[in-house]
Amino acid sequence: MKALGIAATGMMAQQTNVDVISNNIANANTTGFKTARAAFTDLIYENLAREGAATSDQGTTRPTGIDIGLGVRTAGTVRLNTQGGLVQTENQLDVAIEGRGYFAINMPDGTQAYTRDGTFRLSPAGQLVNQQGFEVDPGIALPDNTTRVEISEGGILSAYVENDPIPVEVGQLTLSTFVNDAGMRPIGNNLLLATVASGDPVAGVPGDPGIGILRQGFLEGSNVDIVRQITDLIVAQRAYEMNSKAIETADQMMNTVNQIK
Repeated sequence: MKALGIAATGMMAQQTNVDVISNNIANANTTGFKTARAAFTDLIYENLAREGAATSDQGTTRPTGIDIGLGVRTAGTVRLNTQGGLVQTENQLDVAIEGRGYFAINMPDGTQAYTRDGTFRLSPAGQLVNQQGFEVDPGIALPDNTTRVEISEGGILSAYVENDPIPVEVGQLTLSTFVNDAGMRPIGNNLLLATVASGDPVAGVPGDPGIGILRQGFLEGSNVDIVRQITDLIVAQRAYEMNSKAIETADQMMNTVNQIK
C-alpha cells in the first residue's frame, strides 16, 4: 500500500505551504514586500497498465491506463510582483516606485542588490543610503547645509542649500528592470539578488518606457492581501488534515489485513 508515503508527501507539501503563507502574513506591513505563493507538482507515476495497449487480436486498444501517482513535491515559490499601495510619510528622503523597477544598492562586498524599499537616509558623509547604511547606486551625496531635498518623478535630486532659493541638482536616481522578476533571489532586509533565472539588470531612468516613476514622500506598502492569506491558510490546514486522515485510514486497512487468519 503506497497511501502512507503518498499522504506523507502531501503533509510535507502543506507544511511548506503554511510556511510561505505565514511569512506573507508576517510581512503584511513590510515596505515593498511582495506576496509569495508555493507552487507544487505531482511526482512520477507507477504505470500498471499502458494507455493504448492492445486488448485483443482484432485491434482493440485500452482507452485508459492504470497510473498510480506517488505524491507531490514543492516546485518553487513564486513572487507576485503586483503594485503595493503607496503610503504617505512626509519624509523627504522616502521614495516609492510606481510601476516597474528596482533601486540598485551597492553591497559591502562589492556586489549589487536590488530593492523596492525606498526608505533612504543620509550617512555621516551626506551619502544617500538605505536602512542598513548601504550606498544607493549611483552614489549621490548632498552638499553641506542642505535644508530641503526635492526628488522629481524622473529621479532627479535637487538640494536647497542654506537660504539659496535656487536648488542645486546633485544626482539622478535610476531604476533597474528584469525580464523575469520572479527569478530574483531574496536575501532579507528587503533586498533581492539577480540570478541566471532573472536575467541581467537593465538600468534606466524613471519614466522611460517600461519603467515606473518615483513618488517623493511616499513608500510602497506590502501587496499582501490578508483576507486571501487567511483563506489560503484555512485551505492548507484542511488539506493537511485530510492527508493525515488518509494515513490513518491506510494504517487501519493494514491492521485489518494483519488480523486476517
